[in-house]
Amino acid sequence: MRTIGVISDTHGLLREEAVDALKDSDLILHAGDVGGAGVLDVLSGIAPVFVVKGNNDYDEAASSWPKREVVHLSEGTSPVLAYMLHDISDLDLDPSSAGFAVVVYGHSHRPAMERSGGVLYFNPGAAGHRRFNLPVTVGRLRVDGRGRVSSEIIELEETI
Repeated sequence: MRTIGVISDTHGLLREEAVDALKDSDLILHAGDVGGAGVLDVLSGIAPVFVVKGNNDYDEAASSWPKREVVHLSEGTSPVLAYMLHDISDLDLDPSSAGFAVVVYGHSHRPAMERSGGVLYFNPGAAGHRRFNLPVTVGRLRVDGRGRVSSEIIELEETI
């Protein structure tokens, strides 16, 4: 079983609770609006990190981040592929036809887990500053030995 931590919309605030929730990850995906490379420095101390640039990522570090990323979630002969982008409205392909098992996105600050056409569309919500009445969350994907992907949203206790 491989565990993938998923986080988005930190906007420069990496909560201790988020770090704790991601600590057992084999891989971490940040779906944009990072708010500074310092967030990624901390996350990379846990596991390898893949990041996409969000609409609020303007600093020098963000200039080298891709807007879209393909990530191998599993190892072995049958790869499980994820397609990452910040804003789902910018999706530029048919994930099912392209062989993706998961689409990871952020931007809305609303956690979501939906399956359509054999593809899991996964938004971990926002882990940074609370926006409106939305929860503060991160996500987790698990890929088993048969390539099946399960998902969960983890609501964080806020200390800030």
